[in-house]
Amino acid sequence: MIVTAKSVDAAVEEALSRLSATWDQVRISVLEEPSKGFLGLFGAKDAKVEVELVRTPLDDARQFLRDVTHAMGVNVELEAVEKQDHVRLQFSGQQLGMLIGRRGQTLDALQYLTNIVANKHHQEYTRFVLDAEGYRDRRKSTLQDLADRIAKQVLRTGKPVTLDPMNPMERKVIHTQIQRYDRLVTYSQGDEPQRRVVVSLKK
Repeated sequence: MIVTAKSVDAAVEEALSRLSATWDQVRISVLEEPSKGFLGLFGAKDAKVEVELVRTPLDDARQFLRDVTHAMGVNVELEAVEKQDHVRLQFSGQQLGMLIGRRGQTLDALQYLTNIVANKHHQEYTRFVLDAEGYRDRRKSTLQDLADRIAKQVLRTGKPVTLDPMNPMERKVIHTQIQRYDRLVTYSQGDEPQRRVVVSLKK
């Protein structure tokens, strides 16, 4: 957007108002400095500035997910919550089952693609975690219960147990939960997306 005004600051403020943006969300180029002209009467010129919105990874993530959910025919709301080491994008709505998929596979795939698309044109990497009305927490609790059951089985039988394939986030939950058992150890084997956690007795 190109705007003219009596001063550079006034021109920028006008552009920010039109764009509903703040100073840190735009790139500003001064095209013409203001001039008072001869005796302040003749040849006076206003300042002319070009103000361009600078897209952030979050902007690109939102746009990508809007496009994808629209193509899927899913009507959902999206809320962004900034955490210490990532941004959590939370879906809410009536058709969340389609976004979650079996064991969260669709949600995981969307998360993977969102991180690629959102960071493609930005130097500083932003990690995004997708959630759908608390699915991640419910899944974490389920995995912790599973880890406890497997731990008791391995302690009882002495035989190692190999779990179903999981994504890195889910494998981390299993590893962390099993660390509570002094006699047990975990490790991962196989290649993505078929990488699995193995629980066994310490040697």
